[in-house]
Amino acid sequence: MAQARIPAVFMRGGTSKGVFFHARDLPADRAARDRIFLAVLGSPDRYGRQLNGMGGGVSSLSKAVIIAASERADADIDYTFAQVAVGEALVDYGGTCGNLASAVGPFALDEGLVTGTDGDVTVRIHATNTGKIIVARFSAKDGEAVVEGDLALPGIDGTGAPVELQFLDPGGAGTGRLLPTGLVTETLDLGAFGTVAASLVDAANPCVFVAAKDIGLTGAELPTAIDADGAAMAKLEAVRAAAGVRMGFGASPEEITRNSPASPKVAIVAGSCAADLLDRSRVGPEAMDVTVRMLSMGVAHKAVPLTGALCLAVAARIPGTVVNDAIAKAALAAKALRIGTPSGVFPVDAEVAVTDGDYRALGASVFRTARRLMEGAVLVPSSALGRGLRAWRRSCK
Repeated sequence: MAQARIPAVFMRGGTSKGVFFHARDLPADRAARDRIFLAVLGSPDRYGRQLNGMGGGVSSLSKAVIIAASERADADIDYTFAQVAVGEALVDYGGTCGNLASAVGPFALDEGLVTGTDGDVTVRIHATNTGKIIVARFSAKDGEAVVEGDLALPGIDGTGAPVELQFLDPGGAGTGRLLPTGLVTETLDLGAFGTVAASLVDAANPCVFVAAKDIGLTGAELPTAIDADGAAMAKLEAVRAAAGVRMGFGASPEEITRNSPASPKVAIVAGSCAADLLDRSRVGPEAMDVTVRMLSMGVAHKAVPLTGALCLAVAARIPGTVVNDAIAKAALAAKALRIGTPSGVFPVDAEVAVTDGDYRALGASVFRTARRLMEGAVLVPSSALGRGLRAWRRSCK
């Protein structure tokens, strides 16, 4: 047998795409699963295009998802997210993907893991990477998730049916604390790059926020301009690595860079401003409350990772953070925060409470769209499976 066939579904969720697997169709051993994911997505690829797999050469298109019925009383589905590196043989489970979370509920319904006929469907999702609960609400017709609708998302051409995602108690998703060091803003030592003020916040996914001006940027740059700015990219990785040590993801910046490329995420923020967008339109400062540019796996994101946007919205509700300081006070009074990204502007709602100076993220919510793109089986070369995995695959038949 030249290639093994493994049942899978290819889905878009928000501004990401990924290959969805049932846990029952994968080996339990993590190393064995990782070899499958690397082969399926086409990594590592020294050309950066993943032409020998289903990946798209960027982090938002190089993802795998494992789905199973949950044994938790407060959840229906277990959702495990795997970020597959493009240029190296690395699969990172350090955080979850909010965009692909929008596809989990529809996948579960269409695959018969949850029930629903016509009308509203609610699926409680246990994000195993973080231990948090995400509640997805969407519409069904004839027992399948509705796909077509009138919700437009920045970065996605056309419209789709809305999927509401509510992230419950998202604080401490990766570190156990909303403010991992207890500080709203602190000074990071970047070695040769000097020092920088940063806010380390862990809501939905751990993130570090810095002011765009402190990196030598405006915050309105397109992703290609950021990627091409070697000095800015090097400084941003230094920020991310230093924050990763503070957050407990590794003992040294070098270890963070080497072993934890997905966590924490790093973002530059600025106030509302005019900006050119990837669709060649231009947006004015009156359309947004804050501007963000976020890196994902060492590359400037073309929109923003959804969990990063949620974390930013939570950080905006904490006085004294870099994010809060960048936003006009009148805008902070509104229920939803309008976030400007390279693909456009979208709203995110977050609620934070404070008791005796201790901040807690009560929840955050956002709307996405999702669509099932292909179903059947992915083909994995037998050479990628190895002898043990080939035997496992034969036993599954």
